Amino acid sequence: MIRKDEVEMETTDMNGLGGKQKSRQPIADSRSLKSETRPLYPQRPEGKWHNRRVAFSIAIIALLFIVPFIRIDGQQLVLLNVIERKFIVFGVFIGPQDYWLFGLTMLSFFVFIVLFTTVFGRLWCGWACPQTVFMEMVFRKIEYAIEGDAGKQKLLDKAPWTPEKIMKKGLKYTLFLIVSFAIANLLLAYVLGTDELSKIISEPIEAHIGLFSGIVLFTAVFYWNFAWLREQACTVVCPYGRLQSVLLDRNSINVAYDHERGEPRGKLHKGSDRTEGDCINCFQCVAVCPTGIDIRNGTQMECVNCTACIDACDAIMDKVGFDRGLIRYTSENAIVKKTTKVITPRTWGYAAVLVLLWSALGFVVATRTDTQTTLFRAPGSRYIENSDGTISNLYTFKIFNKTNRIIKPSIRLDSPHGKLLFAGSPDLTLDAAGMSEGTVFVIIPKTELKSRKTVVKLSLSQGDRQLETIETTFIAPEE
Repeated sequence: MIRKDEVEMETTDMNGLGGKQKSRQPIADSRSLKSETRPLYPQRPEGKWHNRRVAFSIAIIALLFIVPFIRIDGQQLVLLNVIERKFIVFGVFIGPQDYWLFGLTMLSFFVFIVLFTTVFGRLWCGWACPQTVFMEMVFRKIEYAIEGDAGKQKLLDKAPWTPEKIMKKGLKYTLFLIVSFAIANLLLAYVLGTDELSKIISEPIEAHIGLFSGIVLFTAVFYWNFAWLREQACTVVCPYGRLQSVLLDRNSINVAYDHERGEPRGKLHKGSDRTEGDCINCFQCVAVCPTGIDIRNGTQMECVNCTACIDACDAIMDKVGFDRGLIRYTSENAIVKKTTKVITPRTWGYAAVLVLLWSALGFVVATRTDTQTTLFRAPGSRYIENSDGTISNLYTFKIFNKTNRIIKPSIRLDSPHGKLLFAGSPDLTLDAAGMSEGTVFVIIPKTELKSRKTVVKLSLSQGDRQLETIETTFIAPEE
């Protein structure tokens, strides 16, 4: 509960690095707002920022459900198959042999997140994170539509179990379960692929008990997440918010309260000159917050930059005749020093590292071959002098397919002049992300060998297309 009396207190700046300013703010009793309001009942948000988020969220949800079904050259646009260690990122296949490429991609992504957060704060959390998008734009919308706004939800929860309450609660949780089931199927489409998903749908369930059990399990997890865990997924589980103190600085853009303009706070009294700041202590910014914080206390770990407090404050400012923007997207330096500087030396440093990583990643992807072949002399073997005047060396080989399609390669000896003799009749056909192995004799005439050790070059081809070249050392007797 918030005391009515106001006391002089110090508040730290938005990134907790110092710069204290004196202000008159209400202080909380020993019990915090969040502990008293569990479960939270945020008021229904409305306003221009909310409308923008609704439009953006519709686009995000549409993309999430469409992307797995987009195919390039017969394969998904995005596939994150952690079980079989196969990943497709915008058409680029990353198989088990390319974990270094996957690591480089993840490192680039991490640096991008650091750079993005340094400049724009937690914009991702409020606008594009699937947890926020589904929670605020799907599950809460269902809740508002069935149970009404915050006040009606509280009354309904406190009311005895009547047929009306049973009907409303039953309908809400049934819809929650249906949406959770849809999200679980969407996850399967990304993790195992749309082909596996279509098999579960079209074939008998008993043929896919394991996968169907996975869908049931994840449906329960998503249902628990969105029906009970809710905002705690952001405030307790997700580590991203805890990185704010490291990643943000006074130039980072965030949803922030203009304490220079708003303090000291005070109720609005008609007919009297106002000596306080523009904040009239209406607590509407707290009422609409989906994580139950008071944005006026500075940027906090729980704030996901959802902009609900901006719309609520702007609506109040319109009613009392004050300028909008008491709560807005801004930085601490923009509030205190009236500067709009966003790019700092640290930002340039992150950007430079990211450009280097992306350049390296682009070069690697552009020069990457479809196969990876290892060719070694057979352990313990020596050269063989044949009666026809040739020398033989025995090699073992492994060919890895780094694509998501079948490859039927052939191996030939390019230099020096000679021939290959395979042990048995090996099938070099490579399944998607598969491997083929065998042994082969490299046979070269003595006349082609000028020294004891000769570098031989082989190539791997499919039809007229050369896949890669291989070099190894050929051992011959000393003359």
